[in-house]
Amino acid sequence: MKNVLVICTGNSCRSIMAEALINALGLGQYSAQSAGSKPTGYVHPKSIETLRRHGIAVTAPRSKSWDEFEGQGFDLLITVCDQAAGESCPAFLGEHKKLHWSTPDPAQAKGSDEEINAAFDDAFNQLKSRIENELL
Repeated sequence: MKNVLVICTGNSCRSIMAEALINALGLGQYSAQSAGSKPTGYVHPKSIETLRRHGIAVTAPRSKSWDEFEGQGFDLLITVCDQAAGESCPAFLGEHKKLHWSTPDPAQAKGSDEEINAAFDDAFNQLKSRIENELL
């Protein structure tokens, strides 16, 4: 099983969704965690709602710092926001591959409920597509 760390700045939306998707779609091939460089300290409720709406099981995700994983070994580090991709990560043990999946932040969406849901669905679908095409 390959260990994956998905990194974003706030660890409230995109990285949370990517973690759940990798664990659900990876069928035991991957064990994913997520973290942020500057975690918000909360998981955006629309992230959970979006995952559930698409049939992805969600247990108890939490927004956490990438510092919690310093010194641990990962096979793959994935950044899902441009800001985190340019930051210096803590030291992670072992050889690991790095991927960058630039994904617009749905938490920044404005407008009606339908427009905000559409932004979360777009992020979900982009992440799902990357996972299916690049990991599976």
